[in-house]
Amino acid sequence: MRVLALDTTTRAGSLAVVDDDRVIAERGGDATRTHAERLPAEIVTLLDACSLALADIDLFAVASGPGSFTGLRIGIATMQGLALVGGRRIVGVPALDALGQLASREAPPGAYVAAWMDAHRRDVFAALYRVGTSPLFEPERLIDVEAATVGDPASILLRWRREVGDARVDLMGDGATLFVDVIARDAPAWRATPHPSLAGAIGRMALARARRGETVDPAGLHPLYIRRPDAELARDRRVAD
Repeated sequence: MRVLALDTTTRAGSLAVVDDDRVIAERGGDATRTHAERLPAEIVTLLDACSLALADIDLFAVASGPGSFTGLRIGIATMQGLALVGGRRIVGVPALDALGQLASREAPPGAYVAAWMDAHRRDVFAALYRVGTSPLFEPERLIDVEAATVGDPASILLRWRREVGDARVDLMGDGATLFVDVIARDAPAWRATPHPSLAGAIGRMALARARRGETVDPAGLHPLYIRRPDAELARDRRVAD
């Protein structure tokens, strides 16, 4: 089964083609241009490089969030449109789960891994996991310790240290490297790893879910925001005034 996967949760994002359990191509995006400027041309370019057409894609996968509200909307709408035209199904994959899977690549069962994404306003989108015994990219690989949340890095660290005790946590994502000073100060034994390209992992996670029948019609896919959009908060403030 061939999967076309897209991540627009960060400025650069990434896209990939997965053929069964092999990532045959994965590319990061051009962070100097917006997703609206680059899509769908980047997808066509990648498919051409793989000697594939959209009709050769069996399943579409996209990061469902959290991340930039505009980036999420563009990425999801692009993949919904392509899946709808091709009569294909789609899978939305939380970006924090993709980061957690990649952070667990070399971790033994029972180890703790975490995902931190820059949520701006000095906050991070965060999730904490314990590594299970299932293979990489299977849903059971990660056991939720604290589900996706958003907040102040120092407060999250304090809460997690109470949860895991003396155990080390491997954190992955642009939020981890952005706040590496906070990690070094409050949890010096923990390790921060940069944000990798996620599209390949998203494609393989989507494939694992598709094998279980966990796909949706393109219209049934919805973004995972965690934090409400600024426009909604501003509207509520105007109503309250």
